[in-house]
Amino acid sequence: MLIATTLDDALIAVGAGVRPIAGGSDLVVGARHGKAPLPERLVAIDRIAELCSVDEHHGALVIGACVSHHVIEGHPLIGTRWSALADASALVGSPATRHVGTLGGNVMNGSPAMDTGAPLVVLGATAELRSTRGTRHLSMAELWLAPSRTAASPDELCTSIHLPARPDRSGSAYVRLEYRRAMEIAVVGAAASVVLADDGSVAHVVVALTAVAPTILAVDGIDHLAGSSVADVAAAVAAAAAEQARPISDLRASDRYRRHCIGVMARRAVEAAARRATGEVIAIPVNRALGIGAAS
Repeated sequence: MLIATTLDDALIAVGAGVRPIAGGSDLVVGARHGKAPLPERLVAIDRIAELCSVDEHHGALVIGACVSHHVIEGHPLIGTRWSALADASALVGSPATRHVGTLGGNVMNGSPAMDTGAPLVVLGATAELRSTRGTRHLSMAELWLAPSRTAASPDELCTSIHLPARPDRSGSAYVRLEYRRAMEIAVVGAAASVVLADDGSVAHVVVALTAVAPTILAVDGIDHLAGSSVADVAAAVAAAAAEQARPISDLRASDRYRRHCIGVMARRAVEAAARRATGEVIAIPVNRALGIGAAS
């Protein structure tokens, strides 16, 4: 095990084929479940200061790849202006998982059931990938190619996630169906970003879905809803989400059940995002504040 204290050291190690590790939650769980053995060579990157910071620049936000879900769920700036991401981080695993699990690790794991994925899509996030060859930025749609497969090259390290500034009268939310309140993988989930016009109608809406397609699924064909009421947009989005979802059946839920529930989650996400856009404070996470999901 190598321990990198500078980003340059980490990039050199990753370029030489050493596997990066921060919290290690996905890596260890995968090994225990027989998905893949633990790599023979690891480089710890959790002590690199620039990977562990949350910085605002001209209204935009840069979250280091090693920032934990615990930090994100309790961060006042993220919870106020990029609320959907805080909602999602607050639902990841258990308190212990949230303390060690990182945003960068979640993103690069590439699971279509990741909670942070849909919020990052609706918030217009990009991933910064660095190597000894240089730096590039990819949107989430460009990054995620298939379950557990990303467009990152083997020598590239995700160093940060960039979130653009939020417009005035905007709000976002993430909700998910859950059978229990801890250590749960999303059965289905939905994130929404809503911008309201001065008259209270919806000026812009973006919705993305969790666990109903091979990658996080952005709902298409809803741009025409601009100018409609929140209620009409929520109903139209629910129908579009159910229609566009491509869920599978497994031990946790059937495809039919997932298709029904994703419409419900999408509607609730739009409604909560719109309420936040009016200035209403809904505590993080929306699931707990509004009593969505498993009972306490």
